[in-house]
Amino acid sequence: MTISPGPFRFTLAVLAGTMTMGSTAVAEPKDNDSRAGQFIARHEATVRPLEIESARIWWAANTTGSDEAFRKKEEIETRLDLLRANRETFAELKAIHAQPIRDPLVARQIAVLYLDYLGCQIEPELIKEMSARSNAVEKAYNVYRAWVGGKDLTENEVGDVLRTSKDSARRQAVWEASKAVGPILDPDLKKLARLRNRAARQLGFKDFYVMQLALSELTQEELVKLFDELDALTRRPFHAAKAEIDAALARQCGVNIGELRPWHYHDPFFQESPAIYGNFESVYRKIDTVKVVRKFYEGIGLPIDDVLARSDLLEKPGKCPHAFSTDIDRQGDVRVLANVVPGQEWLMTMLHESGHAAYSKNIPRSVPDVLRVESHALTTEGVAMMFERLAGDAGWLQAMGVSVPDAKKFAAASRKLRRNKLLIFSRWCQVVCRFEMALYDNPEQDLNRVWWDLVEKYQEVKRPAGRNQPDYASKIHIVTSPVYYQSYMMGELFASQVHHAIAREVLHGADPAMAVYVGNPAVGRFMCKRVFEPGCTLDWKGLTRHATGAALNSKAFAEDLKD
Repeated sequence: MTISPGPFRFTLAVLAGTMTMGSTAVAEPKDNDSRAGQFIARHEATVRPLEIESARIWWAANTTGSDEAFRKKEEIETRLDLLRANRETFAELKAIHAQPIRDPLVARQIAVLYLDYLGCQIEPELIKEMSARSNAVEKAYNVYRAWVGGKDLTENEVGDVLRTSKDSARRQAVWEASKAVGPILDPDLKKLARLRNRAARQLGFKDFYVMQLALSELTQEELVKLFDELDALTRRPFHAAKAEIDAALARQCGVNIGELRPWHYHDPFFQESPAIYGNFESVYRKIDTVKVVRKFYEGIGLPIDDVLARSDLLEKPGKCPHAFSTDIDRQGDVRVLANVVPGQEWLMTMLHESGHAAYSKNIPRSVPDVLRVESHALTTEGVAMMFERLAGDAGWLQAMGVSVPDAKKFAAASRKLRRNKLLIFSRWCQVVCRFEMALYDNPEQDLNRVWWDLVEKYQEVKRPAGRNQPDYASKIHIVTSPVYYQSYMMGELFASQVHHAIAREVLHGADPAMAVYVGNPAVGRFMCKRVFEPGCTLDWKGLTRHATGAALNSKAFAEDLKD
């Protein structure tokens, strides 16, 4: 996941009136291009210092978990949101946006700014309350640890139990402990959903879900149509793959297939493929994850040494237990937060987050500041997912100098795992996206039932008998990164398309299933020219065509699903 500081915000001086963006003290420009240029210039002169300060405080809050850091984070985020909500400023921007602009780059900047400001045209008190609740939830999640048998477990330790234990009672206890954060966060999540809907309706949207999609240049109708197509594409192969997975898990845990429950899968949400084709974790445990990732990106002409030097990569108390990449200032200060331990999961994660980082740092300084960000969440997620997939490839590991005993067996297993991963993740995305649609459509309904109905339908995982807990609230994205998950699934489609384009154009028609990028700087040049360098000068539809020669579609993804 990549997180960039909120891109278009104002200093306190603007709100106080010392430099109001719509002030009559500024000479009236002669045409709309000039008005737009002056607006952008004033925006850049006032927004960036406070925005960078916000990003640095946010980094400190996530790396330390300190009360003071979270207090400062809430304070500055509220100030920024209130400044963007300035009615006079938005009125000027709206007037500029409504008129033609001759310069395409200026027009694109105004279009991006308009969508960003539009999302903040809500009551100031509502902004403050949403910011306070969101920060409280994020802090509570970051400091939570699963408590099992008189001991706190980190997320890595929870994962180890679910991947390796054959004791169903132990697995259930750990799974339930990992979900116990849900009841802690759920009251605030429901309040946030109501507040977010109230804000969206103030702006004329049906609900917050519809608004968030619109602000990212997407409609709910487009998304539902795409997800219905993906459901039809993956339903039968997923059912067959899951039957094989269930049989293997039942054998491993000594239970009947009908007795399998959520804790028998290898992660708390069944969003990853269980390792059922042999235990190759010993291969990954020997890898120096950070060293290998650094070497790989350097070899393809996208070095990230400077990123890693600024990053926070190891576990510690109070720190956010997940991983993300963030661009602090759009001037090269790109960082990764991670909790690396030896093993495949963190090799995949570091390849993923470093893909985000490579994208951010390779957007040229010549791109205007407003557009010096990724084209869309789905494009940066797609890049990260494309590189993440390499971790399970035997050919890639061997090319990186990793010893792989019984390489043929490993290669066969890794192909199965890669296919299963795509199938499983696509079904998991169906659950999250459709749950969020339901959440914002009606936060008062029985959300526990809605969640498990979707899990049973799309993931074919049986709900525990008699369980009535807000398990959905233990998925942090739903709480603190709302209406984002569709970007992961659309990113998977983008990843497949870009990978196939590289195989076709850079690797001279290589079979995409066998394509290995190691030590090939032409791959980095392709990524820079076709994906990174445009920044946000193109929307996601335009960038997809620029990178791959076609609109976003499921054709390449379907090829990657073939057995």
